[in-house]
Amino acid sequence: MTTASYSPPSRNAEIAAQVLAALIGGFLLFFAALLIWMLGYQLVYAGRIFPGVSVAGVDLSGMSPADASVTLTQRLTFPYQGQILLRDGERIWAASPAELGMVFDASASAQSAYKLGRSGGLFGAFDDQLAARQEGKTAEAIIIFDQSVAYAYLQRLAVEIDQPAVEATLAIQGTEVVAQPGQIGRFLNVDAALISLSAQLQTFHDGEVTLIVDEEMPKLLDVSSQAETARQILSAPLRLTLGGATELDPGPWVYDVPTVANMLLVRQTESENGSKLEVALDPQALQEMLVAIAMQVDRPAENARFIFNDETRELDILQYSLTGRVVDVQASVDVINQSIAQGAHEIPVQVVTDEPAVPDTVTAAELGIIELVHEETSYFYGSSAERIQNVQTAAAAFHGILIAPGETFSMGSALGDISLDNGYAEALIIYGGRTIKGVGGGVCQVSTTLFRTVFFGGYPIIERHSHAYRVYYYEQNADGSKNPDLVGLDATVYFPLVDFKFTNDTPNWLLMETYTDTAARKLTWKFYSASDGRTVDWQTTGSQNIVSA
Repeated sequence: MTTASYSPPSRNAEIAAQVLAALIGGFLLFFAALLIWMLGYQLVYAGRIFPGVSVAGVDLSGMSPADASVTLTQRLTFPYQGQILLRDGERIWAASPAELGMVFDASASAQSAYKLGRSGGLFGAFDDQLAARQEGKTAEAIIIFDQSVAYAYLQRLAVEIDQPAVEATLAIQGTEVVAQPGQIGRFLNVDAALISLSAQLQTFHDGEVTLIVDEEMPKLLDVSSQAETARQILSAPLRLTLGGATELDPGPWVYDVPTVANMLLVRQTESENGSKLEVALDPQALQEMLVAIAMQVDRPAENARFIFNDETRELDILQYSLTGRVVDVQASVDVINQSIAQGAHEIPVQVVTDEPAVPDTVTAAELGIIELVHEETSYFYGSSAERIQNVQTAAAAFHGILIAPGETFSMGSALGDISLDNGYAEALIIYGGRTIKGVGGGVCQVSTTLFRTVFFGGYPIIERHSHAYRVYYYEQNADGSKNPDLVGLDATVYFPLVDFKFTNDTPNWLLMETYTDTAARKLTWKFYSASDGRTVDWQTTGSQNIVSA
């Protein structure tokens, strides 16, 4: 048999059990009391808004949703009495929120307040109720923003604000300059305005909305400076001058204001930096003008002409040298437009000069001219007064001419135009195998004399043409008799078709002098240079195969 011992409960255990029982009872009692209070709170505010709940600053504590709706309608007059200012610079438009499409739903807002503290479960709802009572809570104001109404309102504003971009214009009407300034395009950004407007309305307070206006810049906004340039150009005639002109030179050339106005162009150019308006004289019109001027101004450089002084063995000036010049048309166009744009009305024509190879100061030694190297004389007995005039005129054209070493000389080029205006008369000529009357009859007396001087002087002949038939003038002796050895030693010219050319194949310059003795009916041609000892051997068979005319 087993015997077990027994110990009665201690006093401390009993006390602990009693405390635990008291705590549990107290908790249950507190929970029961809290539950009763909560149920009582719910019963007290059944169908009413909990204390501390407001909408848009309006306290709705203890009100039924219906009463709250009435109160909100009475108190919140912002949609109808509020004022929203819409600003575009200095212009302002005032509108009520209702005009901008704002509608305040008082009934829905009252329901929103009523629902606060009645969702989120028992404890969640109780937490909201307690927070509302202690700190106050704001329920959502139900606002309806009808963007179509706001859009329509903004579109009406756009009619007042919007303006198209307009290009500035500049025109020349007669001699008047007409300028119209451009205009910046402005367009109300309705979409951006709607966003800003919606944000302002949601504050439920009066306020100002700065309208966003997009701008479109025209290519040309201001042409006032170009207009002023055009007016300045047309303020006086255009005067073109020749720099360093003498009394014998042409010009000046003056163009009146209407003429200048007809040439004035207004051009719009495009570049990386944008559009630009340019005012200038029409380059094509200026070129045509300058070409006409060039016909008066252009001239080739001319060497000085001399005669050889047999006593001093030096050169005596016969005709001074002439600097050649050519109008630089393109450079002149550029300078005229640059200068006239800067206010100038008297502008020099741009000229390129060409100095002659032989200046007035050259000496005989510098040219290698030291003596008479050859001369020839022809006779023209029986010539008419007109023929003698032509011989004299043509021969004078060659008096004092210098031919450079190695140069091929063209008689036709040096002779120039054979015309009545240049001092020639009508006399008998050979044309088409027949003898007829024409301007310049007798010039071939000069070409024949030159040919013989070149031939017997030993210079290379490049081009030479004989007459279609024998002419007795070219076979005369000093006493007027015929010299059969001169048959065939003639040369004709009819430039530019028929020419006489020879080359100065010496290292020295060649000076030509011509002397016409009308009384003795003779023409003498002299060559001055430096003899290189050359001689000419020649033979002639005389006349052969003679055919009667």
